[in-house]
Amino acid sequence: MPAAPQRPDPSSRIDTRIDAVVHLGFAVLMVASAVRYVMRHSPADNLWTVALAVAVCALYVVTALLTQHPQPTQHRNPMQRQQTQNRELWLFALVAAWAALVIAAPSFAWCSFAIFFLSRTAFQGWAAYLAGGATAAATAVGLFRMSGWTDVAMLLGPLAAGALLTLIYDKIERDAALQRKLFEDVTQAQERLAASERTAGIAAERERVSREIHDTITQGLASGLLLLEAAQRSWPDPAAQQEVNKAASLLRGNLAETRSLVHELSAPGLETAPLHEALERAARQYLHHVLVQVTGETRPIPSEVRHALLRVTQSAVANIKLHAHADNASVTLGYLPDAITLDVFDDGRGFDPGAVPPPSETGGYGLRAMRQRIEQLGGELSVESTPGEGTIIAAQLPLPALPEATSPSYPSKESL
Repeated sequence: MPAAPQRPDPSSRIDTRIDAVVHLGFAVLMVASAVRYVMRHSPADNLWTVALAVAVCALYVVTALLTQHPQPTQHRNPMQRQQTQNRELWLFALVAAWAALVIAAPSFAWCSFAIFFLSRTAFQGWAAYLAGGATAAATAVGLFRMSGWTDVAMLLGPLAAGALLTLIYDKIERDAALQRKLFEDVTQAQERLAASERTAGIAAERERVSREIHDTITQGLASGLLLLEAAQRSWPDPAAQQEVNKAASLLRGNLAETRSLVHELSAPGLETAPLHEALERAARQYLHHVLVQVTGETRPIPSEVRHALLRVTQSAVANIKLHAHADNASVTLGYLPDAITLDVFDDGRGFDPGAVPPPSETGGYGLRAMRQRIEQLGGELSVESTPGEGTIIAAQLPLPALPEATSPSYPSKESL
């Protein structure tokens, strides 16, 4: 099964848009600050300041390109660690050049915000705090110098703004890390859930196929084996030929069941005939003298209910053939207003339901498979048996209730 495509982390797209806004803001503020400075100072002052501003822009571009794809702090290989060191060196050079520019020309102080966010993107831990603090301190010194070293607000304002931005940025980083962690946890949980569902689906399908095989192929082969063993014991008596013919007929039907199981997992002929006829045909594959009766008013039933009743009948009658040694057996199908019932009775030797051995290679799947079939459809299955007094297997499955205008007839038995 192909792996599901990984969804992109939404936080990465948001980070990309924020970086684009920061870079655009730096460009706009840098141009505006340069124009302001040139208009307020002489050409002699402009030359060196503009040259330093150009150097700052160049360093900013290089640093911004290097910080486009930062590597995680853990599991770095030597090449990645070298790239990180190079990026940090470029940013240190940018912060140093920026500090010189803003102290010499405080008109460029507005660009401090972009430098601050770029330094937080490129650095982590103490280096990020150092670069951010240096940016805020240089801005404070430049503005305090511009005020003639008299306006304390010019000194304290940038420092307070830097501290506030640091706290806010730390909160944003913690929230982003938590979001990424939650995203990873949800993705892993979805993968585990998908794997669990696949495993459960495989187990359920294996269980279903095992029930189908038990109720059709296994039971048919066991009955055919009994007939052939009986023919062997009575050979060359003429009755042996009759036993062999019965075994051949049963095995041919079993072959048809096998082919049907491979293609559609349904019983050929049994799924389209009226239910009581299908039950009679399924039961008489194993016991020709079984009596099938119907009570209540017949009506259409869901295909899954029909299939379950057919398989339960096959399995129960096959068990009568193999184990009960009964003189009489009967199958009763009952239609109720909101349910359908199935009773399989035999007057054989019976058994103790509480002492049934667990399933093994030698058998023991029949009762468990019947119970699972019925309970999966919301029904109930009970087994009443006592050694020497026969057995009754009773199943009841819910059906959609009849309309109120329909008055169901009182049960009347009809022998088939």
